[in-house]
Amino acid sequence: MDDEDADPVGGPLPEAESFDDRVLGVSESLIRYVEVIAALVLVLLFAIGVFDLTLQIFQSALRGDITDPLVVVGFIDTALLLFIIVEVYQTVVAYTQESETRRIVRLVIYTGVIAMVRKAIIFRTGEYSSEQAALTAAAAYTLIILGLAALLLVERRTRGTLSETG
Repeated sequence: MDDEDADPVGGPLPEAESFDDRVLGVSESLIRYVEVIAALVLVLLFAIGVFDLTLQIFQSALRGDITDPLVVVGFIDTALLLFIIVEVYQTVVAYTQESETRRIVRLVIYTGVIAMVRKAIIFRTGEYSSEQAALTAAAAYTLIILGLAALLLVERRTRGTLSETG
């Protein structure tokens, strides 16, 4: 065996990294830490929200207005907001774990559906300056919900066909 063919002690020398590669490596690490911090903030927000919802229900029961439809709609609104927080958390975790793009897209669609259903549930025509403004908002919400439903349907159908061909 020649000295020229032998690897240096400890294995082959690593290729010299460029300054750009080192900066990108540091920025990727920073993004990852920020993603983890964002996930922890969402966990904290979810915990606070669950505590708040429990407190709202308890206080409403003590006041005796727990059967009031507007109070119940308030509970549903808060619960749907908590579901949105969970979906956003799952999206952040999927990004952090570098999940497949399809999973991330699916999570974003679910988040949108929940957000729009929440908007539809709490929709009140009295909050708008005119009937025309309320009708325009209702039409926009309907269009967005139908669009998200279509996206979800397409995603589910293509998931089945991609797994059959892949």
